[in-house]
Amino acid sequence: MSQVTNTTSDWKLPSPRKVGILTLILAESALFTIFVVAYVFYIGKSLNPPYPHQVLEFPWLGSIALFGSSGTIIAAERCLRSGNSKGFLIWWGLTLALGIYFVFFTATEWWKLIMVDGLTIATNTFGTSFFSLVGLHLFHVLVGLVLLSAVFVAAARKKIHSDHHEHVEVISYYWHFVDCIWIVVLTVVYIISVRATYG
Repeated sequence: MSQVTNTTSDWKLPSPRKVGILTLILAESALFTIFVVAYVFYIGKSLNPPYPHQVLEFPWLGSIALFGSSGTIIAAERCLRSGNSKGFLIWWGLTLALGIYFVFFTATEWWKLIMVDGLTIATNTFGTSFFSLVGLHLFHVLVGLVLLSAVFVAAARKKIHSDHHEHVEVISYYWHFVDCIWIVVLTVVYIISVRATYG
């Protein structure tokens, strides 16, 4: 009987921060699902060019940077948990840099699509669905970069310590979510739709 009492007394409410971010991620996942389904529905339905296989190139460098940033943010978390403030600043800064590179890479891709290939959100159905889905993901990356930058500045001013680990962990959840969504976008936009238009 005493064991049951002890177990009950040890139970704590979940962290409000973690519950909040997980709820947000769930809601955002539903939003992305709508956009992905819409993109898949309109694959191959553009009546005029350019088509995906004519203008899209697989974004290797941008993807490597974004996926690599999940590893660096994990390393940053471990450093903070162990009290290594300098290591945290370095790994967190590297995460931020990789995220910025991804945005730069995407901006370069969009410049080519718009200025060279003549693909805009109003060109055809492909253009509308492409810029809507990829743009939605890019927006979430930019939000993540704002959060990463705020923590980086605070860490540089020596205001981030090991007792702030949960705050950092919550931001890392969001960043991992952004990376996971990119896997879906890559698969649907740069693999499925490109191959579908060949048929």
